[in-house]
Amino acid sequence: MKKKKWMRILAAATMAAMVFAMAGCGGGTDSTEGDSADGGDGTVYKVGVIQQLEHAALDEATRGFQDTLTEKLGDQVEFDYQNAQNEQANCATIATKFVSNGVDLIMANATTALQAAAAATGDIPIVGTSVTDYVTAGVIESNDAPGYNVTGASDLAPVDQQIALLQELVPDVQKVAIVYCSAEPNSLFQSELAQAELDAAGIEWEEFTAADSNEIQAVITNAITDCDAVYIPTDNTMANNMEIIKNVTVPAGIPVICGEENMCGVGGLATLSISYYELGCKAGEMAYEILVNGADPATMPIEYVSENITPKYNAEIAAELNWTIPEGMTAIGE
Repeated sequence: MKKKKWMRILAAATMAAMVFAMAGCGGGTDSTEGDSADGGDGTVYKVGVIQQLEHAALDEATRGFQDTLTEKLGDQVEFDYQNAQNEQANCATIATKFVSNGVDLIMANATTALQAAAAATGDIPIVGTSVTDYVTAGVIESNDAPGYNVTGASDLAPVDQQIALLQELVPDVQKVAIVYCSAEPNSLFQSELAQAELDAAGIEWEEFTAADSNEIQAVITNAITDCDAVYIPTDNTMANNMEIIKNVTVPAGIPVICGEENMCGVGGLATLSISYYELGCKAGEMAYEILVNGADPATMPIEYVSENITPKYNAEIAAELNWTIPEGMTAIGE
C-alpha cells in the first residue's frame, strides 16, 4: 500500500485533529538564531517527537534519538516530545500541531505515529524509528529509495534466528502459536517471516490475533490449548501487556519467545533482540544529516541495526518454568 492511500485513510482523522491542534498542546516554532554551544552558526533546530505509546522499547528509542542529536548539536536543538497514548487520533493531532508550528523535522516513534506524520505533511522531513517495514506501513516507495519526505531506522529483528532460538530452547516443539495485534501491519509482516521459517523447519504453526489489549488474555488462553510454544514478534500492543501474557503462559508451562528484549524482560522466556537505544541513535544520526548537511529523506535508504544482537533469557521465568537454558545465553539485566 502506497503513501497516498494511507493519506486518504488518515485524512479524516488529520482534519479533525487540526481543530484541536490549533488550541495547542505546547510546542515548537520555526528555527531561530541564538547562541551556539559548539561554535556553529547559532541556528536552533526545532524537532517534534511523536511517540505512539509509552513502553520500555519505545522509550529507549526516543532516548537514543535525543541523546544523539543533543551530543551533536548541544543547545542548537530543541525537542517537543508528545506521547499519543496509543491513539491514532492523538497521533494525527500531534502531527498537525507540529506542521502548524513549522518544526524543522518530525521524529515518529512506531508505525501509527509515522503514518500520521506522513499524512500530515509532504514537506517537513520525517525520520521514523521502531518501525519494522516502511513499505508495509505505506509511507515510502522502497527501502532503498523512499521517494518521499520519509526515511528512518527499522527495528526488524532477525526473525530466522529467533525461530532457530525457539527450536534450540524447545527441541521437541510440535506446534507454535504466533500471536500479535491485528491492528499492527508490521507484526503481520514479521508473522509471515516466522511462518516461512517454521514451514522450512517442518514445524506446525497457528496464527492468533487480538484486535486490542482487551482481547489478549482470551487470545493467549486459546493459543496455548494445543500449542507447546508461543512466538510474539515486536508488537507494541503485546509489549504493553506482557504481564497478562506471563500470567497465562507461565502457569501453563508454555515458553514464550519474544521479538524484543524489554518484552521478554516482563513476560517471555527468551529473545534475540536489537538494542532500541542504538536504533534511536541511528535515527538521530539520520536526522542530523538532514538538518545540518541537507540530506534528502527521499534518497536516504532505510537503515538497520545489526550490532549487539545477543540471545538473552529471563532468569526468573526460566526458574518458574524449570527450563534448561543453553550455554552462551545472557540473562536479561546482567
